[in-house]
Amino acid sequence: MSGNASQDELLAKLNLETSQIKWRDLQTYFARGHVVRVSPNLDLLAVASELAADNKATFEHWMSVDQVGQVTPDQARHWYEEDAELWAVVIAPWVLIQDRNDHVLH
Repeated sequence: MSGNASQDELLAKLNLETSQIKWRDLQTYFARGHVVRVSPNLDLLAVASELAADNKATFEHWMSVDQVGQVTPDQARHWYEEDAELWAVVIAPWVLIQDRNDHVLH
């Protein structure tokens, strides 16, 4: 199997495992520090596949430009108060989340 076929299969699998979820349903994962915020400027599935591949250099770059990172307590509180619905995919033990509705702090 070629690398592209493997990558395509992984992306297809991740796509099936991606869904919308209320922020309130992610509180336990957030408390454990297992939630990773993904910028809406990035493709959530591409980020998930890079995490699955343990591509440290790519993640370090995304973190350095604040496209991937931890959810701040202020952002978590805001999403909770807004009852925000986010896109999520699990790459155990991590839950990658993306706010495509732009629930921005005011």
